[in-house]
Amino acid sequence: MDNSYQLVVFLLDDRQYALQHLASVEKIIRAVQVTPLPKAPEIVIGAINLQGQIIPVVNIRQRFRLTEREANLADRFIIARTPKRTLAFFADEVTGVLELPHDALIAKERVIPGLEYISGVAKLADGMILIHDLDSFLSLEEEATLETALKQHGRDQ
Repeated sequence: MDNSYQLVVFLLDDRQYALQHLASVEKIIRAVQVTPLPKAPEIVIGAINLQGQIIPVVNIRQRFRLTEREANLADRFIIARTPKRTLAFFADEVTGVLELPHDALIAKERVIPGLEYISGVAKLADGMILIHDLDSFLSLEEEATLETALKQHGRDQ
């Protein structure tokens, strides 16, 4: 039985975050220009075309209530698969894959019950990492609005 947990770790404003499942990360690419997506939910910045696939770009900074900042050439996109679709997230930097024992993870209910968008916290010798829950990143309403916007965008092309 595997006693470890693998996380893709990234930085936003020098704070460490991770995605819940390594297998959900498809690739990490250099940030590119984002095309606005009319009628998309507020959390969606726009979309990118990645090898013919239109991928919504979501504002993870907004979701975590971090200060907005202009994108720059050093930024990265994390392309990850949620249960419903593939999304792109801006990251200031992707630091790599971290393998931790399961006992280094604390469930969100033990940290703050009802905490949204976070599945838990990984405790490290030098701090902690908030583990982002891709399964709940978009609400049902945001999913429906995004689906409509993507269909409209496809008709407009």
